Amino acid sequence: MQITRQADYAVRAILYLAQLGPNQKAATSQIAEHQEIPLSFLAKIVAQLSVAGLLQTMHGARGGVMLARPPEEITLLDVVEAIDGPIMLNECVNGDDDCPMHECPMRNVWNAAQADLVARLQATNFAQFLKPALLTPN
Repeated sequence: MQITRQADYAVRAILYLAQLGPNQKAATSQIAEHQEIPLSFLAKIVAQLSVAGLLQTMHGARGGVMLARPPEEITLLDVVEAIDGPIMLNECVNGDDDCPMHECPMRNVWNAAQADLVARLQATNFAQFLKPALLTPN
């Protein structure tokens, strides 16, 4: 399984903003340049992250993009699912019995693997990637 390039770019953008510090904003062009993300692609990603409640956008000359929540409240799962939708390793893990092999012995393995991945992404927040100096107030 591989997340999409769009989800990878979204993670990079959120991480960049988290590293700026609390309540700091950046222009999308700044994020695109520093994270090597095509600007036109980033604009679409920012819109999706904003709809998901992860980013706040301000328009105008003093506009920019900033985190809508503190980094410790934004998980990798939040970002990946905002872009790619719910994590699904295989069609048989969605619970709707879409798998044509109703008695497949692999179903439990896929369900466990998906649950492990979701739990790991949910347990990982963006504050965990910040340098200690940014986490403690001066």
